[in-house]
Amino acid sequence: MRRLRTTADVHDTCADPLIRWAAQALASGGAAWEHRGAVGVHAPSLARRRRLALAGPAEGVASLLAAHGRGVSLRPLMERPLALEVSSLMPTPWVEDKPFGWMDRSGSLDLPPDVSWLSSVDDVPPLLHAANPESWAWPGELGVRRWAGVRDGSTLVATAAEAWSSVDVGFMMGVAVHPTYAGRGLGQRVCQFVTSSLLSLYGTCALFVENYNAPAIAVYRKLGFAYRDVVTLLPAA
Repeated sequence: MRRLRTTADVHDTCADPLIRWAAQALASGGAAWEHRGAVGVHAPSLARRRRLALAGPAEGVASLLAAHGRGVSLRPLMERPLALEVSSLMPTPWVEDKPFGWMDRSGSLDLPPDVSWLSSVDDVPPLLHAANPESWAWPGELGVRRWAGVRDGSTLVATAAEAWSSVDVGFMMGVAVHPTYAGRGLGQRVCQFVTSSLLSLYGTCALFVENYNAPAIAVYRKLGFAYRDVVTLLPAA
């Protein structure tokens, strides 16, 4: 099992955007390893969780999980098909936590009109409470960098955030459209703006999405994102 000491080491070893995104943790107390073509990145605090992002051949991932996958509140994160293979290789039982979606894309995207980064985030919490109270990103939260928005006059009616971006994967979260303005394409516009901005800075843009949120997934697909089911494996009780 080989220790990967730097973010560059991880990037040289694995092209998966999920792993490259998690590699930002190496600058803040994280660690990474390679084994039999598989890569694992331990991120002590990333997008609200203590994560172990894993990718690669199932046998290598199983070895990394056995060596580094246990601990209080640790969430080993990987694609769901890989998790099913890995769980069958583990000597002790593991179970799936709630699955969700990872989406990413690269390239470029046109900026839409009438959307901008907000100079003040005072109007964001009321909008999130009204439209997306379970949002993972909130103003002032660690790693949440900035918010974009669409206004109707002085009223903020749609928003999305850049949060937890790595050196080469921009991350979008906190998407919300006021219920009164639903169905007008504002969510797609604000997401297109953030995606375009992050692509120009990082080359890749990614996000988490609930796997049952078909309307959101459809919007992101229209913007060029590809979807993968991901899951965390947890030790069986």
